Amino acid sequence: MENFVFSNPTTIIFGKGTIGQAGREAGKYSNKILLVYGEKHIRKSGIRDLVAASLAEAGVEFLELSGVKPNPGLEHVYKGISLCRENGIDFILAVGGGSAIDTAKAIGVGAGHPEDVWMFFEGIARPKKTVPVGVVLTMPGTGSESSSSCVITNERAQIKRSINYSLIKPVFAIMDPELTFSLPAYHTACGVADAMSHAMERYFTAVPDVDCTDRLCEALIKSLIRNGPIAIEKPGDYAARAEIMLASKFAHDNTVGVGRVGDFGTHKFGHQLSAVYGLAHGASITAVFPSWMRYVYKRDVNRFAQYAVNVWNVDFTPSDPEGMALEGIRRTAEFYRRIGMPANLREAAIPDDRFEDMVDRIFSITGETVGNYMKLNREDCLNVLRLAYDTDL
Repeated sequence: MENFVFSNPTTIIFGKGTIGQAGREAGKYSNKILLVYGEKHIRKSGIRDLVAASLAEAGVEFLELSGVKPNPGLEHVYKGISLCRENGIDFILAVGGGSAIDTAKAIGVGAGHPEDVWMFFEGIARPKKTVPVGVVLTMPGTGSESSSSCVITNERAQIKRSINYSLIKPVFAIMDPELTFSLPAYHTACGVADAMSHAMERYFTAVPDVDCTDRLCEALIKSLIRNGPIAIEKPGDYAARAEIMLASKFAHDNTVGVGRVGDFGTHKFGHQLSAVYGLAHGASITAVFPSWMRYVYKRDVNRFAQYAVNVWNVDFTPSDPEGMALEGIRRTAEFYRRIGMPANLREAAIPDDRFEDMVDRIFSITGETVGNYMKLNREDCLNVLRLAYDTDL
């Protein structure tokens, strides 16, 4: 286990009816805010009106920036920055899932600096301050409600990049599982897959002696495996929705990442699949993860065997660690299909004619290698994509 410093200052307000506290919590920071949310679901479900009523009751005025799309774009961020600057906005409330939250985070950073906000995503400059962000979570999975990360797509360049700074962690997150009852099955599945991937990216580490966080990762993944199908089949099952919401938060607030170095190479593939093809983030991860696992498992076959036994209940066969490892990978792909996610690139309707371009995009961000569990060079990355296209698991 490595040395670490851990801090997560986001206040979590969890449970039924907590949406009514949005106005009071936002009012602690400002009486004039920017409300950021998506295109249709937040209005159609009535969630926008509930938030507006809470803000009005607390005496908080607000401007609105609606229309945030999945794989949120830079152009919308620019609109929000202009609204903040022109109207003296000093607090942002994101209502939605990761797309709305990441848009709000990027707006906050951009409004706090004279530089072009994209400079921070290119690594040319580091943000020193931000307009604080609060969250009303309606779609769990990304963990952005209490994480230090933010991912934005530059539509013109067709490239997706991220920043990761503690200062952009939301100051509070209202997490009411009832707000997720109206989520379509596909969006629920995407969230479950994304949350699983956050725990899995941390689980597959080259750092030894991390038994405690291994067990935490395994518990989160198993909870998502158990409750994801229930929520998809019974959208109004409060218990399942609550478990998914809580597991998603812990999977990406780095509670399970302390003392270890996660991989996150699969996320690099997924981000560019989303940027180029518009694939939903959760689906972009599942389309590659099983093939990445097949490509790297021999680096530490015992870790993959442990994953298979402890997560997927594969029979423990000490004489055949490779068999256990491969069965765990197969069951991972099988679960993705069970919840309606693609388990390879063909199932995601991604063609095989732009792999070189995809890898070029990845390496324009990462430098010489991708990932940490096994550092992948350019040819390795091409091989992972080819495997994800040609192999049925």
